[in-house]
Amino acid sequence: MRIYLSLILLCFTLSSFSQNLNEQVPESIRDSVATVINEAIKKEAFPGCQVLILKNGQKVYHEAFGYHTYDSITKTRLRDLYDLASVTKISAPLPALMKLYDEGKIDLDKPFSTYWKPWRHHKDKKELTLREILAHQAGLESYIVFVKYILKDSEGNFKRRFVRKTESRKFSVKLDDSLYLNHRFHNKMYRIMSRSKVSDEKKYVYSGLTFLIFPKLIEQLTGEDYEYYLRKNFYGPMELESMWFNPKGKYPADLIVPTEMDTIYRKELVNASVHDENASLLGGVSGNAGLFSNADDLAALIQMYENYGTYNGKQYISEATLREFTRVQYPENNNRRGLGFDKPYLDNNGRSVEKSYPAPSGAPDGFGHSGFTGTFVWAEPDKDLVFVFLSNRVYPYRTHRMIYELAVKEKVLELFLTMP
Repeated sequence: MRIYLSLILLCFTLSSFSQNLNEQVPESIRDSVATVINEAIKKEAFPGCQVLILKNGQKVYHEAFGYHTYDSITKTRLRDLYDLASVTKISAPLPALMKLYDEGKIDLDKPFSTYWKPWRHHKDKKELTLREILAHQAGLESYIVFVKYILKDSEGNFKRRFVRKTESRKFSVKLDDSLYLNHRFHNKMYRIMSRSKVSDEKKYVYSGLTFLIFPKLIEQLTGEDYEYYLRKNFYGPMELESMWFNPKGKYPADLIVPTEMDTIYRKELVNASVHDENASLLGGVSGNAGLFSNADDLAALIQMYENYGTYNGKQYISEATLREFTRVQYPENNNRRGLGFDKPYLDNNGRSVEKSYPAPSGAPDGFGHSGFTGTFVWAEPDKDLVFVFLSNRVYPYRTHRMIYELAVKEKVLELFLTMP
């Protein structure tokens, strides 16, 4: 009974804290945000979401809306954990790559094959630079569906040489509680990527392929396990205690927001396991997706970037490196991207909220990233503002695209960018 009362008191305290915190934002802004979000929930853009704002380094707004699912049983809470999807790219491999760049262990303008040796044997990839790759300027294929290589037929049956229902030394990559992948399949994935086509035309094409490679590359360059390296150098010292790959058993289960009912190969509701199929085949630990976080810890990491590498008085990445990675690399090619980071449309000024990115008032020095599951982070150094939006818009199926049709993230961000 004492524990139960303590939990009630804690929930009441957090609710009161949130209410007092949000009062730092004008009531008109709070009401407008609520209107946008509640309309989106009503139209099933997502069952629930969170919005968090840091201003001048301080949290001034953090609100949870809706429920985990459309059955309206579990309310969205401030500590909820979300599958970040592609926000993983700037939250896991990218800080490691920036640190390695600081240390002189990688050169942005040397061929990527200098570090990833399998590409030395492919003429179309041999000379691609890391700068081109991180700016999505290399001409790489956008995405490869690796799941099709483990499926035997259209009924969803697996090839036994790749997938078994029981774990063993050979079938050691856990896909879910009853599916295990042959660990040698990873080498097949790397070979397929090495043989993938490269466009002759150098233009902006978003590609996540090398982000599947980066964890292995980071391990080769550091001599340390990818997850361990991130926790030792970033998540641990920054006290980002909710940032995990494969969070099952590491975070309260009732606080982990489910994503999608997988109809492709797991045939179940994906919860506490990565939504992205390619990251799943890598055991949930990847560079393209797989990281989970709550809003507070994600905001702290983005705040470190906005502070040009400094957080709580400690320098994690040099200012020069952050400035290099967050600047537009190929504007002459109509490519808005930084290195790993997304940037505003080059002609963003004057666009409507529905046709802008990230929002009409977004400044050229802003940066961030979006995630397929309905996640989005953005930093506006000019306004000293960090924006975090977390949702599970793919619930129950990824065909739900109302979040885009309603321009939910853009409208909410614009409200805070124009806040007095």
